[in-house]
Order: sequence, then structure tokens, then C-alpha cells
Amino acid sequence: MADDGSTDDTAAIVGATAAREPRVRVLRLPHRGKGATLRDGLLAAAGTRRFLCDADLSMPPAQIGRFLAVLPSQCDIAIGSREGAGAVRVGEPLHRHLLGRVFNTLVGDGAARHPGHPVRLQAVHRGGRPGGAADTAIDGWSFDVELLASARAQGWRIREVPIEWHYGQASRLRVLPHSFEMLRDLFRIRAKIRRGAFGRPASGPPPKPPA
Repeated sequence: MADDGSTDDTAAIVGATAAREPRVRVLRLPHRGKGATLRDGLLAAAGTRRFLCDADLSMPPAQIGRFLAVLPSQCDIAIGSREGAGAVRVGEPLHRHLLGRVFNTLVGDGAARHPGHPVRLQAVHRGGRPGGAADTAIDGWSFDVELLASARAQGWRIREVPIEWHYGQASRLRVLPHSFEMLRDLFRIRAKIRRGAFGRPASGPPPKPPA
């Protein structure tokens, strides 16, 4: 778990689990933003599959199987989508839904060059390497889009997985200030794409996963 200064008991609960389960860690970080927290967590995690989710479990853990079903046979990165056939939204206010649709439209227009609605990066598999996380620089809410742009430029296969998503009342997203922040970051990502900042590694694309 990557914790950047939470004020509830989440870190303590996970810490108690980590004390008896060596595979669980609590990474305590200074508060620098969602993107910085996810990036540090991805880079610190071990294993060939890395899964990202919010601590409020807005996506029920039972759905992890949906991602395991397509990783790595059908894709290298699976992203949870609240759009399309099979996706379910529970308790989402209208203003949050509209904001998400506008943001997804802007992203689908070229920022990440990925068709559809990339809502949230959820699972990564490629020989234990965390996608293009090391190539990202955004510390805020658009980290997911930048990581997808980097991974796509390096030849990673990306697939959307429809999920059941529950709106969390304790979300830290603030519509007006964070909307301007995300719009600014989308322009930054587009600029990086145009100048080839997400180019393939010198050694070529990563090897294909086993059949």
C-alpha cells in the first residue's frame, strides 16, 4: 500500500496485516499528489503483476479476476472502464459523470492515442516491469493517461476491462481546481507525444509474454 498522508486508519490496518504477512508492505510517502503516489508504489512493488486500486475499494476486490483473465495472454496493461457493455456505475452524482465523459472525450481525442475511455489503470504485466512508470513526470490526477501514453509508445498491448464501480463520498477530487489541473496536464502529455518523449527504449520493445 502506498500512503501519502491519509488521516484515517487505513495505514494502521494495512500495517497490522503487513506485520504477519511479508508480502504486504506499507509505503509511507510525503503528500505530493495522486500521480506521485501511484508511481512510487508501482516502482516499489515486486512481482510480475501489479494491480492498482483505491483504498476505499470503489471497485469490489472480487472483480480482480476479470483482469487476471486477460493478463498476460491478451494484453500487457488492463484498465478498468466504467463505460461500455458490462460496466456498472453505482451512486455516481450527475456532475461527476459529466466531468468524466468530458475528460474521456479529451483523452480519446489523442492525448494517450488509445481508443475508448481509459478511466483508471488497474493491472500491469510485463516481466515484472511497471510499464512506463519511470518515464512519467505528472504528480497529479492525469498520471494514468501519461503512463498509458508512455506504455503505448513502447509497444505495450492495452485492453479495457468493464468493471463495477461505486462512487466514494470521501473522494479528494475537487471539480473546479482539479479540472483545470487535468486539462493543463493533458496539454503537457500531448506535447510529449508530439516530440517523441515516449519513444521506445534503445534496446527495442519488451519481449512478448509466453503463449
